[in-house]
Amino acid sequence: MTNKATRTPSQTPRPRRSRHAGMGAVLYKSGVSFRVWAPHAQAVFVVGDFNDWQPDANPLAPEQDGYWSTAVPRARAGQAYKFRILNGEQELFRVDPYAREVTNSAGDALIFDPAFEWQGDDFHSPPWNEMTIYELHVGTFNRTHADRPGTFDDAIDKLDYLRELGINTVLLMPPMEFAGDLSWGYNPAHPFAIESIYGGPAGFQRFVQAAHQHGIAVLVDVVYNHFGPSDLPMWQFDGWSENNMGGIYFYQDWRANTPWGDTRPDYGRAEVRQYIRDNALMWLEQYHCDGLRFDATAYIRNAKGNDDPGDDLAEGWGLLRWINDEIKARQPWKITIAEDLRSNAIVTTPTADGGLGFDAQWDAAFVHPVREAIITQEDVHRNVGAVAGAINHRYGGDAFTRVIYTESHDEVANGKSRVPSEIWQENAGSWWAKKRSTLGAAVVFTSPGIPMIFQGQEFLEDGWFEDSNPLDWDKLETYAGIYRLYATLFKLRRNWENNTAGLRGQHVDVYHIDLAQNVLAFTRWQEGGAGDSVVVVLNFAATPLQDYWIGLPAGGTWKVRFNSDWDGYDAEFHNTFTADVDASGEAKDGLPASGCLNAVGPYTALILSQDL
Repeated sequence: MTNKATRTPSQTPRPRRSRHAGMGAVLYKSGVSFRVWAPHAQAVFVVGDFNDWQPDANPLAPEQDGYWSTAVPRARAGQAYKFRILNGEQELFRVDPYAREVTNSAGDALIFDPAFEWQGDDFHSPPWNEMTIYELHVGTFNRTHADRPGTFDDAIDKLDYLRELGINTVLLMPPMEFAGDLSWGYNPAHPFAIESIYGGPAGFQRFVQAAHQHGIAVLVDVVYNHFGPSDLPMWQFDGWSENNMGGIYFYQDWRANTPWGDTRPDYGRAEVRQYIRDNALMWLEQYHCDGLRFDATAYIRNAKGNDDPGDDLAEGWGLLRWINDEIKARQPWKITIAEDLRSNAIVTTPTADGGLGFDAQWDAAFVHPVREAIITQEDVHRNVGAVAGAINHRYGGDAFTRVIYTESHDEVANGKSRVPSEIWQENAGSWWAKKRSTLGAAVVFTSPGIPMIFQGQEFLEDGWFEDSNPLDWDKLETYAGIYRLYATLFKLRRNWENNTAGLRGQHVDVYHIDLAQNVLAFTRWQEGGAGDSVVVVLNFAATPLQDYWIGLPAGGTWKVRFNSDWDGYDAEFHNTFTADVDASGEAKDGLPASGCLNAVGPYTALILSQDL
């Protein structure tokens, strides 16, 4: 940016207030209106390509509550701009906090034209009980060039693949503009702008539209527990601060402190609350996204991220409730998910009952015991009782208020690895790693809750997640059978063959817990009966089972729909044959019928149901 001329005060145009609503840069018929919040400024100007970056060519008029606005008839989409703010002796050039596009994280704002041909996009996300989530990091998911991260267009090229896998929902790790070109995304520098290296807002629009055309919902991970901390234009935005803290957008005391920097937004300030609320609705209404995953909500509702009421941030509670109530009032079919990880039912309790009003939350009470059970080295130390508790766990009366998984971006980094690598660090492709990681996947897809996998999990990606390390798509060929196993589980979970409807149902009964042999059996059902009730048998031991009796919900033939020991999934699997079971009328395990499993392979999951 270059200041090419300076006007004398007598030459400075009189500021005129914009007649066009909206924050930031808003296009109208013959120009662009600009509006910014800078309550401590003495004067505000907008400079950019449209006025040759002259510092005082376009002053903004003051409004109430510290807002400033003007209209610039000559401005147009694609032009760069900044706000010039005067505060005492300070002359500050700031990127618009509401900027929808930037040249880069340390560059200029760009006027963005949001017009897009959505081609009658009336896509509605699947019901929670049918949702299957694939967590995706745009920069590493499908990187097609060695010298840059992957883009939205690269991800579009894999949508056919995701649909064939059985995915109906993708969760994008934060795509907001961040510092540099490589990041997980949890350091948003420009919350309203979409990462330029990924393709910016236009690329994101293309991705959402293409996903919807493939029948896939798009969820976005949003970060409101902190901003930045680097390349952060909001920091001391209008020159004011206390205690050398962040200024108008941030707390000015101990409440600013988070594990990621002293950049917790001031949830008690009306303008900041509006800023966050506007951001949440932007993704859903302007970009047609189908839901939001809120990062680290414990640090929004509580200064220290715990459940101690003494550390609660009442204004953080109020902000989350307000946003959830707004979304439910405007687009109730769109899901909000909290990453709270404190196993607190208040997170998914309706706001009318004093809760935060989220539709679902990531379930720490599931991932930790299940993951521990499959990575523990010796069978004698495996805790299937804890797995039973994880399967049964729920928040309130709805089984689908939790998201369940064994891998997420947090579970495969920060000192932890992918499940196969946790099982055997030096040999993630071993029989042990393949068998126990897929056993864990079967628990995810058969337990009540919304199942989720992390990118590459379906072809045994190993190591740990890094934003500089793209997925190894060669593994899709190496472990084609593992991919087939996951695809089978996805389809069974979604009842594609019309014989496993119970996997979409509210009900579960873990009725058989054999601690001595590390075996569990449970049943899932929606309405019950043939084609609905499902029986799942899990052998958490290296020892195969022979002639093993379990209870069954009804007499008749129970067909084996899935056997994770099939050698079609991997040539090293034992291919233990489990015959269909003819159930007798003899009660067992508290159920009215029983049957004998002739054999169950080691570290194997079975899914059985009856024909309609």
